[in-house]
Amino acid sequence: MNSNLPFLPFALPEIGEEEIAEVVAVLRSGWVTTGPKAKSFESDFATFMGGNVEAIAVNSATAGLHLGLEALGVGPGDSVITTTHTFTATAEVIRYLGADPIFVDLDPVTLCIDVDAVARAITPRTKAIIPVHFAGRAADMTRLLALARQHGVMVMEDAAHALPATSDGQLIGSLDSDITVFSFYANKTITTGEGGMLVTRNPALAKRARVMRLHGINRDAFDRFTSKAPSWYYEIVAPGYKYNLTDLAASLGIHQLKKAHAFQKKRAWLASLYDQRLSSLPLILPPHAASGDLHAWHLYVIRLCDDVSVSRDVFIERMYEQGIGCSVHYIPLHLHPYWRDAYKLTPDMFPASQAVYERAVSLPLYTRMSESDVDRVVSAVVRALH
Repeated sequence: MNSNLPFLPFALPEIGEEEIAEVVAVLRSGWVTTGPKAKSFESDFATFMGGNVEAIAVNSATAGLHLGLEALGVGPGDSVITTTHTFTATAEVIRYLGADPIFVDLDPVTLCIDVDAVARAITPRTKAIIPVHFAGRAADMTRLLALARQHGVMVMEDAAHALPATSDGQLIGSLDSDITVFSFYANKTITTGEGGMLVTRNPALAKRARVMRLHGINRDAFDRFTSKAPSWYYEIVAPGYKYNLTDLAASLGIHQLKKAHAFQKKRAWLASLYDQRLSSLPLILPPHAASGDLHAWHLYVIRLCDDVSVSRDVFIERMYEQGIGCSVHYIPLHLHPYWRDAYKLTPDMFPASQAVYERAVSLPLYTRMSESDVDRVVSAVVRALH
């Protein structure tokens, strides 16, 4: 490693003085769990989505995906179609409810779920489809939603990478899908440290998600503890979960959300610098958004061309030796022992995902990066390839 330069990590959040002041104000208020800040964040997020949706803040996107499937009525005997090329959370929530994931391959051009493969996988057991907007590029939602309507299947979007991406000019989260779930994990396009948001335009789904978010209690805990009249009584109407977002986390989200479009512009600019500087190298660069649409640029994923002699793993080692953090998105689910063995999955069932995985590297991409940081990464890439 070059000792003259600090290590350049794969990702870092950008936290401003506004977020810090808001967190301090929350600490001083005495209300640090789910309360007025969480409500404000939900309201702000619904407005950001266009105002015709309800937003339910949760302590992780995984929690949101679980709540979403539960609200959709997914259970034992059902199957849910999703992509093998994702983080395990997308699929594990299906197993939480006793249903079975049906894995399909990715589209080798967009790196999102292959719509033709989804069409082939639909059976009478299919209850829902979970597309993943990989790296911040929207999946083909027009075709997916049409397919779902044709077969009477529900759609829940895994939008962990996708704020503020668009599909056919519409913001992800404002489409005609049943539910959309966003992530605010530390490396996402906006962050609350840990956290997520479930968005739906269906009041019944929103009501169910709210009840299940906090132990199946039939009234809002914030209202109970701030009411001026005695309000100790509540009823448990379902065996719910503990998925609420704290005011401490929401206070970060309130200000991060205000910066979401500015963050996207910075990420897009960094991605364009990478595109310019890497275009002459033996690499496959990331797919851009469809014409007229917005890419959230959560990740910048390159692929080594087949004629590159260095392996992907050695390439990453060489990058690390030069002080550059990289990652891989993703180790496909068909390669993980649980999913592989439980569902008898093999690489030849998912040739596109397998090929992407074997050559993919996620380069550093975050809003605190400078043009000189990009140049440093590119120089390291050139050396790592040879």
